[in-house]
Amino acid sequence: MRNESLTPEAVPDSLVGFTPPTSPANSPHADGTLVDRYGRHVTYVRLSITDRCDFRCSYCMAEEMTFLPRAQVLTLEECLRLASTFVDLGVTKLRVTGGEPLVRRNVIWLLERLAVLPGLKELVLTTNGSQLDRFAPALRAAGVARINISLDTLRADRFRAITRVGDLAKVLHGLDAAQAAGFERLKLNTVMMRGSNDDEFPAMVGFAVERGIDISFIEEMPLGEIGHGRQSTYISSEEAMARLAEHFVLVPSTESSGGPARYWRIPGSATRVGFISPHSHNFCDSCNRVRITARGELYPCLGNNDASQLLPLLRAHPTDDRPLRAAIIHSMGIKAKGHDFSNQMDAPQVVRFMSMTGG
Repeated sequence: MRNESLTPEAVPDSLVGFTPPTSPANSPHADGTLVDRYGRHVTYVRLSITDRCDFRCSYCMAEEMTFLPRAQVLTLEECLRLASTFVDLGVTKLRVTGGEPLVRRNVIWLLERLAVLPGLKELVLTTNGSQLDRFAPALRAAGVARINISLDTLRADRFRAITRVGDLAKVLHGLDAAQAAGFERLKLNTVMMRGSNDDEFPAMVGFAVERGIDISFIEEMPLGEIGHGRQSTYISSEEAMARLAEHFVLVPSTESSGGPARYWRIPGSATRVGFISPHSHNFCDSCNRVRITARGELYPCLGNNDASQLLPLLRAHPTDDRPLRAAIIHSMGIKAKGHDFSNQMDAPQVVRFMSMTGG
């Protein structure tokens, strides 16, 4: 039976006639690189290699999930081809995500090849940490530069409640393994949820300081069918910072990891404390990112539903990257000027689960 979801699609009406801005001689954007219609230079791609995960975090997915059939998911070879095309277009940072990327079979094969793409400066990974105890040395050898670990609590009972199935001890063992493997600038990502983990923020920072690693606190986003009613659990970065200031001296820093986090330093410590604030401090003006889902959808903006379908092009033109390259360049025409999560807390406009878009 013919699978209509994999047939080539015409360029969307919204892209017809769009031409990426021409770069003048003194522009930092070289011809052929990815520049949207607002002049923002896209240098960072977050590539989801699976929608599957061994956790069921309450803010990320439903308890009973239906995952994509294998035929609708990018193969590892297609992931490599996509990444190679983006890097050829000037992307310098690639983050591999999921779902949980380390549950994808032969993931090390892919990472080894991504790490040596000419022009790529940084290959990084986001994980829930559940598989790090067995993969950390191989990730280091493959060329992964940095790892972000999602960790919302240090209490085993809360961890099980938030993830529904997760084992905190296994994640902490994974963190040990990553540090033993020699990873530097490890970072914890903590989603802030009133009534679930907001009393642990100082303890989380203390844990990071003790370990000599970084931590970023993330404002909860209204995504997916489970995103309704987030107003009651939402905590702003300002509130979280005020709580932390009662326990730590926080000094503003101009450092950047190439993403949306804004960092503060704790004097006498190696730890950076970051805040990712899609509600209270919209960072769209400087956005340099796009996301690729596990089924090959290019989302230029996390907070919007507009996407370009790349998987049909990959399969319709298995030996010719020119149609793919053209579609990626044209997709810059649908990158929104910004998102507005603040007015969507009780009625999300983006109905796909975070696990579908990629963490």
